[in-house]
Amino acid sequence: MDTNKKNRELISALCDGEIADVDQELALAALDTPDGQQAWALYHQIGDVLRADPAPDVAPGFAERLAARLAAEPLPGKRAAVATDAAGQATVAADPT
Repeated sequence: MDTNKKNRELISALCDGEIADVDQELALAALDTPDGQQAWALYHQIGDVLRADPAPDVAPGFAERLAARLAAEPLPGKRAAVATDAAGQATVAADPT
């Protein structure tokens, strides 16, 4: 087993509170590396998500309505230009491109 994988397993066990006494020193040493610190942060994020309250239910048809609205959005660079009329009111002008 490669060292990085073993270190990640030790850090995971440490995060879960399931580290064997004989492996604690190795796990703490692994946390002194950039990879170990990244793994620690990632495992805690995963744990936070797993413990989080479930997302609230959304109204029926929400996904379909959202998809339709996103499909209707203009592509980047194709947005309508905003101009002002003689009274200083903002108006939407035709796309100049």
